[in-house]
Amino acid sequence: MTSMSLSIKDLLEDKAYGLDLQLVCGETGLGNRLYSSRIQKPGLALTGYTEHLHPDRVQVLGNTEISYLSQVPEEVGSRHIEKLCSYPIACFIVTKGLDPPEFLKKSAHDAGIPLLGTHHQSSTFISLITKFLEESLLPSTHIHGVLVDVLGVGVLLLGKSGIGKSECALDLVIRGHRLVADDVIHIKKKMPAALVGQAGDSIQYHMEIRGLGIINIKDLYGVSSIREKKIIDMVLELMEWDANQEYERLGIDEPVKTILGVDLPHLKIPVRPGRNLTSIIEVAARNFLLKGMGYHSAREFHEKLLARLEFRPLGNEVE
Repeated sequence: MTSMSLSIKDLLEDKAYGLDLQLVCGETGLGNRLYSSRIQKPGLALTGYTEHLHPDRVQVLGNTEISYLSQVPEEVGSRHIEKLCSYPIACFIVTKGLDPPEFLKKSAHDAGIPLLGTHHQSSTFISLITKFLEESLLPSTHIHGVLVDVLGVGVLLLGKSGIGKSECALDLVIRGHRLVADDVIHIKKKMPAALVGQAGDSIQYHMEIRGLGIINIKDLYGVSSIREKKIIDMVLELMEWDANQEYERLGIDEPVKTILGVDLPHLKIPVRPGRNLTSIIEVAARNFLLKGMGYHSAREFHEKLLARLEFRPLGNEVE
């Protein structure tokens, strides 16, 4: 698991979320790092009351805050801002294209706190930066395997190298299902308990098939055969058949695999000649959908069997 963080410089360089940030002053603090996706509007901290200040968060100054600082006597405002800047503030961001007062610029510059500006309204900017931070700071990990979308179910195929994960995924694509990632899967945890997998930029849409080499699924089968990311719903682990090992026969027990603190249904599928793994994976996905609707085939069968055994006639008994 990777503990995520990003620097204030990363905020400035954002293009995808349209934060539209410009540096006003405090360039020496661009290396300050953010670890939380939550933001704060300083409010009473501008009056010297810093009891509930969270300096590790982005501090957003909107029209109300800048108007207040512009109206208070400069000596008072400067004293309060100097106190505020004595904390290890990650950064200040002024919205609506407002011009911050000079004493704020000076205190931020002297303390090495980046002061940024944006033309967005406060409400719009808070929504944009919260989404940006949530996406950027999600817990993440990397797993070797294949991720496919089968009937809307995100199926993560695991197994040792060469066991046939990519070949299974290719067969699923030919049947009309969708490839998400092959080889290395980037997984991020979306709160509260969902895992989203996707491929790295360099290998997106590509698959390695031994004997063929690298193929591009999007070019071969079209855009309907791929998707960029998918929530992982279940894990199927392909294993070499071992005659001495017991495998699940009924499906009553539901083992799980834990990834980033999230428990996922975990099925172990033995591999040997003659087994149609693609069909087994499709059935596993359909069965997962049935369970989501409240139908558990194995448990229903088990309950019917117990009921029959319980009420079976005992036959003639000799007194």
